[in-house]
Amino acid sequence: MTTTDENTVPATEPLAAEQSPRLEWAKHAPEVWKAMLRLDKAATQGLDPKLSELVKIRASQLNHCAFCLDMHTKDALAAGESVERIVQLAAWEESRHFYTEKELAAIELTEAVTVLTDGFVPDEVYGKAAAHFGEAELAQLISAIAVINTWNRFGVTCRLTPGHYRPGQYA
Repeated sequence: MTTTDENTVPATEPLAAEQSPRLEWAKHAPEVWKAMLRLDKAATQGLDPKLSELVKIRASQLNHCAFCLDMHTKDALAAGESVERIVQLAAWEESRHFYTEKELAAIELTEAVTVLTDGFVPDEVYGKAAAHFGEAELAQLISAIAVINTWNRFGVTCRLTPGHYRPGQYA
């Protein structure tokens, strides 16, 4: 059997080669990286850690950011989130019964803010979120969504490599 490290599943055949990052942006823009860490901490302040991780996972799924998916699924598990709810997140509309109405409102808002296909967040989506979150908490949620989208853009553009993150590594 072949494995690449302790985070991967044993394979009966060799796994594909791991891609190298295009650019280690944090190394070359350390002040931006430090500012992003501070911004991330500020954006998630006061939010339930499990909800915050679900939002980060969903945005990262939509943005195809493998590095952030690796990080936030591990952080969600470390925060006590279930594997089942993490797995079902990709199909949340068909798996609504796994989530509370408040979580569903946050997930739907995450999609609207992340995708912006029509160039705006629909009033109905915003209204659902506003019905479940007070103004201060809603402001934090919107901030957390915006920040993970920024992280995703760094991760995807620089092709950061998933699989090596340890829960809480950047805390």
